Amino acid sequence: MDPLEDVLALLDTRGHLSTSLAAGGRWALRFEAPRGVKFNAVRRGSCLLEVDGVDGPIPLAEGDCYLLARPLPFVLRSDPATTPVAAGPVFARAEGGVARAGRGDDVFLVGGRFSFGARAQELLLDRLPPVVHVPAGSPHAGTVRWALDAIDRELTGGEPAAGLVAEHLAVVMLVHVLRLHLARDPRAAQGWLGGLSDPAVAAALTALHREPARPWTVAELARMAAVSRSTLAARFKTAVGQGPLEYLTRWRVELAARQLREGNTTLSVVARSVGYGSESALSVAFKRVMGVAPGDYRRRSARQTSRTEASPS
Repeated sequence: MDPLEDVLALLDTRGHLSTSLAAGGRWALRFEAPRGVKFNAVRRGSCLLEVDGVDGPIPLAEGDCYLLARPLPFVLRSDPATTPVAAGPVFARAEGGVARAGRGDDVFLVGGRFSFGARAQELLLDRLPPVVHVPAGSPHAGTVRWALDAIDRELTGGEPAAGLVAEHLAVVMLVHVLRLHLARDPRAAQGWLGGLSDPAVAAALTALHREPARPWTVAELARMAAVSRSTLAARFKTAVGQGPLEYLTRWRVELAARQLREGNTTLSVVARSVGYGSESALSVAFKRVMGVAPGDYRRRSARQTSRTEASPS
């Protein structure tokens, strides 16, 4: 399995499209901190993005898109001098799925957000910078444009289930944006995400994700990566921040945690499925990584799920 695909699947990644924005003349909108990871793409025209706590502004041109990986308030504006107004009331007056700011429609943005399940903060979001900006002119941005064009076709074509298809396409766009982020600046990524930029480390990560229950050794992983044992160990530690077998332990625990959150499988079955020969072996590793015993983790997750289901939407 591909590690990026694995982690996004583990986190139950979902795309949610929002109301589009048409704007013209002089305008400025201030948005509250979003839930999840916010994204916007400029389909026509240009504007400025300002994010609280981030040096800016960031010029956005036609074809650009960005991810806001932190829950930070932000401003979209035509120019630095215009005083922003709250975006909420503007979007509340939207008609036909389009909100309007200023006068005219020489600027048009589509957007939405990505939501994630448990563990997203540590496994993905903390590995990203606050803003991931993908300029239209970057060498690898064509795949992002393809996904955005496909979303446009779904939303304007009137086909059955178009909204659902478009939201799945948004997740495809997220995968491409993360790949572009890695290709553009490998050193900017941290942890397992940074490891995908090193061919040898990526080969080892792929092997670990493909067979997490296998009793791997560093020597076996080095053969998969076509480097020496010492070279793999050093490069893995530099890129990921931990050794290959330590990473394997943490990934096995993440897989076990998902099973504990989502079902009633016995701990012994969970242990065997992720490569541990006994409940006690899994419990020791689980508590070291998660800071809590597996049984307590399952009960806590069940309580959190119950509170979420009982709360009003």
